[in-house]
Amino acid sequence: MEVLTTIFDPTIMLRVLAATLLGFAIGLEREITNKYAGLRTNILVCVGACVFTVLSIYAFPTVVTNDYANGIRDTARVAAQVVTGIGFIGGGTVLRHGANVFGLTTAATLWMAASIGMACGAGMYGLAVIATVISILVLVSVRFFEKSVLISSTKNIRRLRLNLCCENDYSDEIYNMIIDKYPRLFEMSKKISKQNENFTKISVVLEVVARKPVENLYKAFQNVKGIDSISIQECVD
Repeated sequence: MEVLTTIFDPTIMLRVLAATLLGFAIGLEREITNKYAGLRTNILVCVGACVFTVLSIYAFPTVVTNDYANGIRDTARVAAQVVTGIGFIGGGTVLRHGANVFGLTTAATLWMAASIGMACGAGMYGLAVIATVISILVLVSVRFFEKSVLISSTKNIRRLRLNLCCENDYSDEIYNMIIDKYPRLFEMSKKISKQNENFTKISVVLEVVARKPVENLYKAFQNVKGIDSISIQECVD
């Protein structure tokens, strides 16, 4: 019954609780930014890594050689597999859309959450707290830096769906203007409106680089002659 006593030891419970709170802190940032791996995922990864580390330390008996006192005990054999195993979860968050890859930051965050959980499981609270603080600072401050300073970075490219309703006399001019002004265009179409034959509907998916892509695109078309209505939505990959 030595194992059961160890598991219900307040010290062990404190390690699991610390992993829960620190996993919550990282998951909260992911949840606020509308990432798929949010609160629940990060908490469970952090707590799971903590539990595996605790099991690795306490749950397996000493391998006896000549006598118990000189036995061999490998306390890292289960915990070491957490580093490899978390790769399967992280790999599931990585998506590829054409030449673009999404989810790498989320995968790295889960990997970091696992390491923080392992630190809690080993009782290294200072390391776990510092790692959590650094992780959140990186996620928040670097994102701000990219948007404010590295404006032309490919990470700031936004894919938007633009729907215009314009007068037929101006449709060709507006259509050509879009082609000339925006080189990265997808799914572009032009057809007569079913509701009113005097108007043409132009629909296009385009990529822009801007701090406020929707607002900037709207300003670019709101004063164009012949446009009756504008609809802009950000495409989510």
